[in-house]
Amino acid sequence: MPIANSNQNIISSAREELVVARQMHQALVLHFLEGLTQSQIAERLGISQPTVNRLIKRGRQLGLVEIKIKSPIEPLVDMEEQLLALGGISRAVVVPTVSDNQQTALQAVGEAAARLLMEEIADGDTICITGGKGVSAVVAGLHPSRRLDIEVIPATGCVQGKHYTDVNHVSTLMADRLGGRSYQIHAPLFADSAAERAMLINMRSVADVFKRAREAKVALVGIGSILSDDSSYYDLHPSSSTDRAAIQRSGASCELLAHLLDDQGRVCDYSLNRSLVSLTLDEFASIPTKIGVASGPNKAGPILSVLRGRHLDTLVTDEATGERILAMASEKGLSA
Repeated sequence: MPIANSNQNIISSAREELVVARQMHQALVLHFLEGLTQSQIAERLGISQPTVNRLIKRGRQLGLVEIKIKSPIEPLVDMEEQLLALGGISRAVVVPTVSDNQQTALQAVGEAAARLLMEEIADGDTICITGGKGVSAVVAGLHPSRRLDIEVIPATGCVQGKHYTDVNHVSTLMADRLGGRSYQIHAPLFADSAAERAMLINMRSVADVFKRAREAKVALVGIGSILSDDSSYYDLHPSSSTDRAAIQRSGASCELLAHLLDDQGRVCDYSLNRSLVSLTLDEFASIPTKIGVASGPNKAGPILSVLRGRHLDTLVTDEATGERILAMASEKGLSA
């Protein structure tokens, strides 16, 4: 008899477990697939609401529920995670490539970076910027809901000529859009020599601007190509366009704050780097939030170089550029 009773207990326990498992399955289906509340499930199954709560909680603990979110931006989020896995940044923002037209694509990237910038800044903050098409696109995308008490500071010397190369012009536009104040830099981007650079950097008016730039909360910069014919770098100095052989010998693959960098993100041994009137990359690194903006297939290599140099915290780009970055990284065997 004791053996019979033991067998009956085992059978009874197994049946109870099956009943509980069935109730758990029903409760999970009713809650997650049919959208019923716990009180509705309790009424449907004829059990108490606390019992329903325990069944659902236990089901999740056992891994019986997998929640999958389908979203049109899911591919973009996946790409952002892949870009982060390359290393060198802590945040990536990828927007859909809306057009094959590079200006249209850059406009979408600029608008995304403008939204991100608005989330980062508050009254009393200082923003440090470069000139360039990317930063100009961000300025065009700014639509603040109110005036902000902020300062906009150039991170480099000035280049007269095309509107996007003139950091004073871009700085003034950004400050006007945000309702803040801009500072002007009264020095050229390139001095005639390293000695003249040292003299310019130490001039009180110039030193004051760079001191404010170093103390900025947020930096917003473009990432420049150097090996393509449409590179903006050749708009910055009259001799650079005739000095391409020396630029190529230096191993330059990109431009950041007008510094020519190699494919590892290191400053190249190139003459204009030594006469550059700009924040140094070490000074730039001390700024808490550094946002880089770039779009276009010719920017994939430069972006990889900047990632390898770990110069930025955040990258804002578009999907087609992101695809090219990941493809190049795979070809070169780059990883986090």
